[in-house]
Amino acid sequence: MTGIAFNPSLTLNDGAAIPQLGLGTWQTPASEAAASVAAALRAGYRLVDTAAIYGNENGVGDGLRESGLAREQYFVTTKLWNDHQGYDEALRAFDDSLKRLRLDYVDLYLIHWPAPRQNRYLDSWRALIRLKEEKRARSIGVSNFQVPHLETIVAETGVTPAVNQIELHPDFQQKGLQTYHAARGIRTQSWSPLGQGALLGSGTVREIAAKHGKTAAQTLIRWHLDNGLLVIPKSVHADRITENFAVFDFTLDDDDMARLAALDGIGNRIGPNPDTATF
Repeated sequence: MTGIAFNPSLTLNDGAAIPQLGLGTWQTPASEAAASVAAALRAGYRLVDTAAIYGNENGVGDGLRESGLAREQYFVTTKLWNDHQGYDEALRAFDDSLKRLRLDYVDLYLIHWPAPRQNRYLDSWRALIRLKEEKRARSIGVSNFQVPHLETIVAETGVTPAVNQIELHPDFQQKGLQTYHAARGIRTQSWSPLGQGALLGSGTVREIAAKHGKTAAQTLIRWHLDNGLLVIPKSVHADRITENFAVFDFTLDDDDMARLAALDGIGNRIGPNPDTATF
């Protein structure tokens, strides 16, 4: 990669720009969310990812205001939880999220899981399309959707998600799904990008990090960026949040990328399987 940009953005299929690196807030306690978000925005982050099920939208909203940034200077993602799927339910859940965040709109609203046993994700998607038409969700997408789920919503509505946020890290690269996304203009966003910390002790990762004078976490985040992925590492520590953002002064070379690609394996999913999850 040449022409390294500070806090680069990528273009979504609806024309909107999304920061490539953002702050994830999964498992961030509500009491710590405001400080984490404010620290991230001070460090240069411009995307904050939350969800109704995280229970921290109020804290995230506090942190956005504490930053002192104008609304158009940051990008906010939140998500619809499974127990509020359905057309009317999704619209009500979105209103509740906006109230907790104390925002007039979100930049990206996602269906958190397909929850196929409920089989209501198509109705939920129709609700998201309405929210986009109303410009209260500037972009819409999904999370943890597999190919059949994606094909269903696109075939039935003609609207392709801007983003599919999925578990993705060097141990679980989901190359087939990445290829499918790329062919259809869907951006791939990685959750658990560090393998929930398991990859920080990898000998391969540590050797590449030492070569570049970087930490293992920085090396893994750079891997996502160099693969053209959107990525949302999580931390509640201001120093770690800042450290995770210091990844725009180096790139991985072909040998680094090949060694990390070789870590991919079968059965390295950490989170639930979207096809069998029962929640």
